[in-house]
Amino acid sequence: MSFKLAQFISPDFTQEKFLNSPDCQLLKAPFDGVAPDDYHATSIFPEYFKINGEWYLAKESRMDCVPVFDGQEILVKEFRNLKKDDLVVCGRTEDCEEGIYVHFGAFEEDKKQLDNFLFRNSRSRETAFSKDYDELIELLKYEKEHGYVVWVLGPAFSFDKDAREAFSKIINNGYVDALLAGNALATHDLEGAYLETALGQHIYTQENQPIGHYNHIDTINKVRFHGSIKKFIEEENIDDGIIYSLEKNNVPYVLAGSIRDDGPLPPVYANAYEAQDAMRSHVRKATTVICMATTLHSIATGNMTPMYRTLSDGSIRPVYFYCVDISEFTINKLIDRGSMSSKGIVTNVQDFIVTIAKGLGL
Repeated sequence: MSFKLAQFISPDFTQEKFLNSPDCQLLKAPFDGVAPDDYHATSIFPEYFKINGEWYLAKESRMDCVPVFDGQEILVKEFRNLKKDDLVVCGRTEDCEEGIYVHFGAFEEDKKQLDNFLFRNSRSRETAFSKDYDELIELLKYEKEHGYVVWVLGPAFSFDKDAREAFSKIINNGYVDALLAGNALATHDLEGAYLETALGQHIYTQENQPIGHYNHIDTINKVRFHGSIKKFIEEENIDDGIIYSLEKNNVPYVLAGSIRDDGPLPPVYANAYEAQDAMRSHVRKATTVICMATTLHSIATGNMTPMYRTLSDGSIRPVYFYCVDISEFTINKLIDRGSMSSKGIVTNVQDFIVTIAKGLGL
């Protein structure tokens, strides 16, 4: 199987609805952080705005933000980042009625005839995922040379020796461009490298170690003693694991904090909006996003990921979005984003990542 990038289908601007469309309405933001009434909220789809007779594409987008015209192009801003007098696009129609066009058919797939009654039409534990695995493996090979792959990980990976080793191989071989996670993933991965446990259980035998419930906070405390994860790795002779591999290969990672965190580790973002901005700095470059075993981080990342990416040469390609989780709720929540490129795989993420590593020949 060879990977083929889905082709973008540009709107036909010679159609009457585009030619007859009025310019969109631009109103000034009344205050910092406040949009004018009747503001337009963006989606995950490509959106065009008619200004002075010309259609402008928002080159990058995210759900539930507002389009702002800076005199040259359309910027998509979170409400909190609006500045007083920003020119905000207003209007709530989507098919040229108010100079706004949402391009739902941007990446057409072959439309298959569906029966009125179907078994297994959703993504569930009974779904066959063999084809999805094969497609993802080929996609990763393509993206290694052409894209930017963002992985979003929950702490389940750090609880298993084989999963840690498999993902480390994936990092070492160039299939990870950025990683988004929380304090727990990094803590327990470093605990595994430092003390061979995760939450006090041996990462291979799963046997509880004597007073092992101290191990994760001992690890956090030692990292804080050294002042950084990098220094901790150097001073404590850490030589394995996910975080070690990220540091060794200079792969950026963002650790977003939560109200339940222990410690936390030094690089964890305590401010939620700073964490969101740091996450988005990678998501806005992403061409493939793979979320695994973390409901909240997956949903947060999904909300800021559009279904398309505008490349430096002006071409437009899809963003592929995968969610892998043992919970069908999490899978369905992400699939409900509405993107043709969103896929869910219901499985144990530890087994999943080992299978992906083997499929990549690692």
